Amino acid sequence: MALLLEEITRSVETFLKLKTSTQKPYVDPNLDPVLLVPGIAGSILNAVDHDTGKEERVWVRIFGADHEFRTKMWSRFDPTTGKTITLDANTSIVVPQDRAGLLAIDVLDPDLMVGRESVFYFHEMIVEMLGWGFEEGKTLFGFGFDFRQSNRLQEIMELFADKLEAVYKASGEKKINVISHSMGGLLVKCFMSLHTDIFEKYVQNWIAIAAPFRGAPGYITSTLLNGMSFVNGWEQNFFVSKWSMHQLLIECPSIYELMCCPYFKWELPPVLELWLEKESDDGVGTSGVVLESYRSLESLEVFTKSLSDNKADYNGESIDLPFNWKIMEWANETKRVLHSAKLPPKVKFYNIYGTNLETPHSVCYGNEKMPVKDLTNLRYFQPTYICVDGDGTVPVESAMADGLEAIARVGVPGEHRGILNDHRVFRMLKQWLNVGEPDPFYNPINDYVILPTTFEMEEHHENGLEVASVKESWDITSDDNNSDGAAASSVSSISVSRTGDDQNPRAEARATLTVHSQNDGRQHVELNAVSVSVDA
Repeated sequence: MALLLEEITRSVETFLKLKTSTQKPYVDPNLDPVLLVPGIAGSILNAVDHDTGKEERVWVRIFGADHEFRTKMWSRFDPTTGKTITLDANTSIVVPQDRAGLLAIDVLDPDLMVGRESVFYFHEMIVEMLGWGFEEGKTLFGFGFDFRQSNRLQEIMELFADKLEAVYKASGEKKINVISHSMGGLLVKCFMSLHTDIFEKYVQNWIAIAAPFRGAPGYITSTLLNGMSFVNGWEQNFFVSKWSMHQLLIECPSIYELMCCPYFKWELPPVLELWLEKESDDGVGTSGVVLESYRSLESLEVFTKSLSDNKADYNGESIDLPFNWKIMEWANETKRVLHSAKLPPKVKFYNIYGTNLETPHSVCYGNEKMPVKDLTNLRYFQPTYICVDGDGTVPVESAMADGLEAIARVGVPGEHRGILNDHRVFRMLKQWLNVGEPDPFYNPINDYVILPTTFEMEEHHENGLEVASVKESWDITSDDNNSDGAAASSVSSISVSRTGDDQNPRAEARATLTVHSQNDGRQHVELNAVSVSVDA
């Protein structure tokens, strides 16, 4: 339901920005360079045919997505190198480097014309920063990477070191502001731990956004047992299937490195709960149902039994894909690397994390009426979650526990991916990157500035319905004032509806948009919206 309110809010924000769409891009040569680092599944990946040299995008794509994904992306972990190797020996996976690395992390499927929001990654942030005066290849860069790999893989570390040096030189030897999202924060922290001298030489600020510093326990537990879907709605019919994604992720070190950190002092330790059917000890063969709970280390045995007979068919060959203990050992070493990381004295660190969303913390399978009889069938059960505060993926407790001396840690109400285009995040970035004039209300570089001034959101349940409301306002300051000096107001209405399906209930949202024109040329815009859906 909240998605409808977000859709209305983003539509209004887009409308307010249309006025500047025809302006020539402004370039501020005095800005320090920014390097954007994405999280898991946040980079375009291309498959290169060794015989023909042909390069074709395999992540992300819509048409032929599942077949190409299974053929080119499925892989096996090599414990001697720590690298996961593509099963197709005639294929290599590469990241496109166009636009100074930004192409790979902007819109993950550039060909998609409908539903593009589902494949947006850093797109809104890139557009916003270009409007601030950043320039691609001079002060704005991206670092895409093969997200199947470990966050401390030597090959990835070398590529990141090369990228830092290249950005440093391209910007006229200015020190770099690194902005990471999600798992990208673990990659950056691994590099900082293993190559502190290089990090300190090239980096002045590191801003981590929605980083799972202590894991994403609920989300990753169900991912390893059931797989994950990266898109929702109608796009799922054309995208990589949940099962195909499951078979890939079982052999990905990056996923194991996102598991719950067992040695962290959680306020409430995450658990895996199972309703199990067990024979009683009465000697007559009767059975009963019991609820068993496993902490992070204990749950590994459940993973092992559940995936013991997991297989995948690859080109007619049956491949065993059990829970991989070699990867688990590698991931444990990665957690030790992360734990030992120290912030260099000359580098400033900032942490932005998402709040106000129910976020999986512990996972439960089965119930009293439908218990789990065989752990190998666990993958067919739908998980239920015990949730805590977070961004829908990463709990606040994990995101805040960076273990570093931060200049600021700021919680922003928002969803794990959506936080990248949140106006509150943009305002903080401008402040921390020293962008624009000191006056926060007006930037004379641009014709006008849209300043978000208030944001309030409430949710409650009433008579079987879930009701959510949002109030937001913006101040628009312009030096192109065509008004006659008189204050005036106008009111518009907006409505959005969604038909129900198996996963989402029917919902409707309505909003009023009021624009108050002020005598001084400012406009104050107010949005009041409410959505109603059947309580799930």
